[in-house]
Amino acid sequence: MIVFGSTGSIGVNALKLAILKNLHISALACGGNIKLLNKQIERFKPEFVCIKEAKDRHLVKHKNVFVGQEGLERILELSSDTLLLNAIVGFAGLKSTLKAHKLNKKIALANKESLVVAGEFLKGANLIPVDSEHSALNALLKERQNVKKLYVCASGGAFFKLKTKDLKSVKPSDALKHPNWSMGSKITIDSATMANKLFEIIEAYHLFNIKEIDAFIEPKSLLHALCEFQNGATSAYFSKPDMKLAIAEAIFDTHEFEILPPLDFVKLSHLKFHKISLKKYSLFTLKNALLNNPNLGVIINAANEVMVEKFLKQKCEFLDISKGVFKTLDHFGEPKIRELEEVFEYDRKVREYCENFSFIV
Repeated sequence: MIVFGSTGSIGVNALKLAILKNLHISALACGGNIKLLNKQIERFKPEFVCIKEAKDRHLVKHKNVFVGQEGLERILELSSDTLLLNAIVGFAGLKSTLKAHKLNKKIALANKESLVVAGEFLKGANLIPVDSEHSALNALLKERQNVKKLYVCASGGAFFKLKTKDLKSVKPSDALKHPNWSMGSKITIDSATMANKLFEIIEAYHLFNIKEIDAFIEPKSLLHALCEFQNGATSAYFSKPDMKLAIAEAIFDTHEFEILPPLDFVKLSHLKFHKISLKKYSLFTLKNALLNNPNLGVIINAANEVMVEKFLKQKCEFLDISKGVFKTLDHFGEPKIRELEEVFEYDRKVREYCENFSFIV
């Protein structure tokens, strides 16, 4: 297996699982956590390593170190491994997904942004979802016919118990306290704004070719997805909130051993389900528009990435994240993307535009 994003939460968990089956790791790639990367190199002895910055090359304890996007794509060409786990965060992971697809590799996709911004250009790719919700849908949809509607479940994020008026004064440290999941900062903020669930909706559309998709909140994160059928029946997928299960489903061909202990439903306290408040989670109002025009994904994603970064650096308030996305959509309108190069052009222009919002303080 090739692991891009090896020092993030997905990559770390995937490597723990690789040990269980003595899975060969041909390549590791990370951003700036060289200390952890060196430990991974010592343990897995990959043929290739890639880092983000050339200035860190001398710190890496490996003789075959590549750098940047060019390095990632070169590794994909050189490695004979047919499985890529792409856990790079954000738009930065798109080119690796596209390259792996071009090389006919199997892609365990933890980089949902690849589908959010360029799903139309990944038709026919051998994709296995790593998101817990899509892994659940993948299991529910196997060998089933007459599907009517899909549901993905949300936790509500760090601010589920807060009222909308309370969100004006929250800080990054507050937003990063997810009640159920241990994730990177970007996806944790996206959970708090519901951007992550919006992206998962369009991800599910591209993965399963179904437009009837919705979401609701289950605060314990024990229910991950549901599949509703034409006859009125609904199948549900429950598990403990631990990404190792979804990762294992994506990277292993067989699943004969236990990854997580099963839920004890007799001892389980009652579950509650809630509609997503469109006032509190305003980004989720974009669901239908995005499903009707998936090209909006590149604008929403780029604006959201810039605004989340500003919030984490305390250059804007939490509610400015969604304001920034809506303002950007108003400015750019509905794109009609026909060529892959246009995805990258829109991403660049949106980022430039978002850096200069007048309400940012």
